[in-house]
Amino acid sequence: MDHRYRLELPRLGADTAPAPARELLQRVKAHAGAVPNLYAAMANSPGLLATYLLGMEQFQRASGFSPAEQEAVFLAISRANGCHYCLAAHSAAAGVRAKLPRQEVDALRAGRPPSAPRLRALTEFARELMLHRGRPPQAAMERFFAAGYEERHVLELVLALALKTISNYTSHLAQPELDRMFAPYAVRAEEAVGG
Repeated sequence: MDHRYRLELPRLGADTAPAPARELLQRVKAHAGAVPNLYAAMANSPGLLATYLLGMEQFQRASGFSPAEQEAVFLAISRANGCHYCLAAHSAAAGVRAKLPRQEVDALRAGRPPSAPRLRALTEFARELMLHRGRPPQAAMERFFAAGYEERHVLELVLALALKTISNYTSHLAQPELDRMFAPYAVRAEEAVGG
């Protein structure tokens, strides 16, 4: 039995959210066709929602990582944080938006390294950065740079970690129901992780 506290937040929509969050959710709905349940929980804190959406926009547009690399990083971090909701959501995005090969998505969901060497270096370094709280070992930095990444990419990974802290922790606290659009990517028993 799960004894974790669950926030009893209302599920806010594009028409019911407080004014500062309403416009953001309306843009999400116009772009995605629906408001994901996690965003509906985030809307209870307009600043949290705004920070997350702006950060995601900046990361996707200007991080220097390809869409496949971005989703691989999000999958690796969400797996490490034990966030089933975000694993499902990013699995959907990885296949649809980023065209990340299915075997790579499956490996990351299971906590295994991807087979592509550059993707492996990226996701392993993201986990090292997270586990060492921003103080990765020198050897990890050297492997990351040897794969062709630059120092600025380290800071972009800090942004990715901040974004996943927002979404993973909100998911843990609010425990939103998995949206129908993510249901095909729900975490299976053999992929279950703590959190």
